[in-house]
Amino acid sequence: MGEGSDEEVKGTCFVIMGFGKKPDFETGRTLDLDQTYKSIIRPAVAAAGLECVRADEIVHSGLIDVPMYEQLLNADVVVADLSTSNKNAFYELGVRHGLRPATTIVICEDGVKTPPFDVNHIVVRSYHHLGEDIGYSEVERFRKVLTDAIIEVFNKEPRPHDSPVYTFLNNLTPPRKAEVLQAMAEAAGVEIVESESGQSHSELMQDADEAQKSGDFETAKNLLKLIRNKRKKTNPGAAEDPYIIQRLALVTYKARQTTPEAEIAALREACDLLYTLDPGTSNDTETLGLWGAVHKRLWEKTKDPVALNKAVRSYARGFYLRNYYYNGINFAFLLNVRSAYSGDPANNSAGTADIESRAASIADFVEAARLRQEVLKLCDDYLNSNPGPSEDAGPEARQEYLKNKYWVMASKAEAYLGIGNTAAAETTYQEAFSFAPESWMISSTQEQRAKLEALLTPTPLKYVKSDGE
Repeated sequence: MGEGSDEEVKGTCFVIMGFGKKPDFETGRTLDLDQTYKSIIRPAVAAAGLECVRADEIVHSGLIDVPMYEQLLNADVVVADLSTSNKNAFYELGVRHGLRPATTIVICEDGVKTPPFDVNHIVVRSYHHLGEDIGYSEVERFRKVLTDAIIEVFNKEPRPHDSPVYTFLNNLTPPRKAEVLQAMAEAAGVEIVESESGQSHSELMQDADEAQKSGDFETAKNLLKLIRNKRKKTNPGAAEDPYIIQRLALVTYKARQTTPEAEIAALREACDLLYTLDPGTSNDTETLGLWGAVHKRLWEKTKDPVALNKAVRSYARGFYLRNYYYNGINFAFLLNVRSAYSGDPANNSAGTADIESRAASIADFVEAARLRQEVLKLCDDYLNSNPGPSEDAGPEARQEYLKNKYWVMASKAEAYLGIGNTAAAETTYQEAFSFAPESWMISSTQEQRAKLEALLTPTPLKYVKSDGE
């Protein structure tokens, strides 16, 4: 049964997982969990004939806790995705195991190598995530695996226990729905009432996604602010979701401004949002990338060296945590920016390029070249391990693959340019341009190329004396 099918729905499936992009601190990657939900879980559940519900799709009044716990108790099947070792997902899985003896399916991205002891002896079905996306062949493979698992646990009679609680503690009786909900409502001090009309978190987020994709950053900003305020209202005192803050910061600094002063103000507003995520000590590479991008723009607008240094440190931390080509190529570029700035006599209080500033300029220039060698290897590794979707893949899968491949190729070309291999750079640029999914990508790359070429000449290495001089 596909989405939008008229076939009868046999039951419900509640999905436990994080939302949006979440850092996986074991591997240093950031995974887009919404891609897992949209590409694998939701279609797999629909194919099994069940209605699929995730917490962000529930329209509710008051605390989200009541309808969420109700789903954990009452859903015919629960699929729990433990990818990125999400704390909420582990907790909700524990609640489900305490409430129901069977029909709980645990899945996880295969980057988690050491599951906690309490779950490493239950069946965990794994899939491979690329980070921003999931390969088409893997989507097809694991979607079938999950559909088959759901059909099996839903239809099998008697249903075997998959909850460790009911497996190891014999003769337990699962609680009755009415008793649990009433006790939960009394403990929370709320009434169990019908959900008020309105949009769910998921629907609002989808509207924000569409506005952002169309370039309407102001509308996306207003929608994300509404989501943030609703979460604060319905979950008072709860920690804010970093994904919402990150998305809000992104559209805040990207929203078109009419004056330079307004643009700087928007950048500082984005800084204030990100500051709540402790970017100075954060290991979340999404936060670090945004912090770097905002301060890179602040540098371009204000020429404030403090903003430049913050951008350099942020991209550096993000690169060494994640070893990702995007952070590396930005880190290298900003080192060239700082090299040119520190080597400019006009930026020295004495009015001359002294030995210390020249040394700093040379160090940054050399480090940028070394980093680009690493970026080249990372780009080649990506291209070799991502041959692309199969011939029967849909146009969306093909478009997503070309978009990702383009930016890898553009970064590879920039790396060649930065180390002085202009012939390889030109060849790689032209190859990337030949399949660019959208024309704006080419113009953005050409603009970045011009900036880098201006930074590479003259080189600060002219100050380094050769042997015998």
